[in-house]
Amino acid sequence: MRLGVLDVGSNTVHLIVVDAHPGARPVPQASHKSVLRLMRYLEPDGSISEEGVTAIVGAIAAAMEVARREGIDELLPMATSALREAANGEAVLARVEEQTGVALRVLTGEDEGRLTFLAIRRWYGWSSGNILLFDIGGGSLEIAAGSDEFPEVAVSLPLGAGRTTVQFFPDDPPTPEQMLELRAHSRAVMRADALPLFEHLPPFQHVVGSSKTIRSLARLAGSSRPHASGAGEPTVTLRRADLKDWIPRLGQLPAEARQALPGITPDRTFQIVAGAVVLHSVMKLYDVEELEVSPWALREGILLRYLDGLE
Repeated sequence: MRLGVLDVGSNTVHLIVVDAHPGARPVPQASHKSVLRLMRYLEPDGSISEEGVTAIVGAIAAAMEVARREGIDELLPMATSALREAANGEAVLARVEEQTGVALRVLTGEDEGRLTFLAIRRWYGWSSGNILLFDIGGGSLEIAAGSDEFPEVAVSLPLGAGRTTVQFFPDDPPTPEQMLELRAHSRAVMRADALPLFEHLPPFQHVVGSSKTIRSLARLAGSSRPHASGAGEPTVTLRRADLKDWIPRLGQLPAEARQALPGITPDRTFQIVAGAVVLHSVMKLYDVEELEVSPWALREGILLRYLDGLE
């Protein structure tokens, strides 16, 4: 069957269309993305401005045109932290449904962590043992860990790359002081709200990073090696030391210039520095020297969970 996953996130509205059935790997057929950066549309009271709501509705309408053209059998529409936390989130959801016919399912932060972890487990398999996962979105950072298909611990923190850019980097490029302030803030939040939840867990056999932000940073500062079996997709890794070396260089460039760097796409230039600071902070706090980068993340988790339900 042909499925569409519509992901309304803090940075983009992204539709992926796949051919899939239970027990098989989803095969991508089409993709459509609109870059919104919803954090720039937030009003002082935490609501999304009229301009932002109009942008959301327009992006979803454009994605639905692609979905209809591709002949999907089922649409799986979801929204994450930007709409979840907006003061007028319910009104925005109602307007989206009225004007586009799409009833978005709003995921909790724990939902995001659990579904992303499911995708990681399926990608790496049961032999990968105990996994620690970091996922940096536009609005939130998810950390999850466990040895089963769903994590034993999953936590969501307000440390997404877009959110922290708006909060801590009023200048472009950010000043060294602003970068230090974000580093201190992110570590304080992690120490208070996340780190103690993971202390009782056994050692991790794999530490995995997912999301476009981490994949972009890995293309910039990471490395790739052939799959151990000689077949399959290459293994992409990112060392903490290499990421640390790149952070001051990224911070010295204005957003417009960053897209000339390897792996930094135009939709990530605005928030990649904050994403790098947060990622380095979480790797250091969890004593991670190197992480593996997964090509699968939340959208694949949504697909897999739906296919499991069909069985």
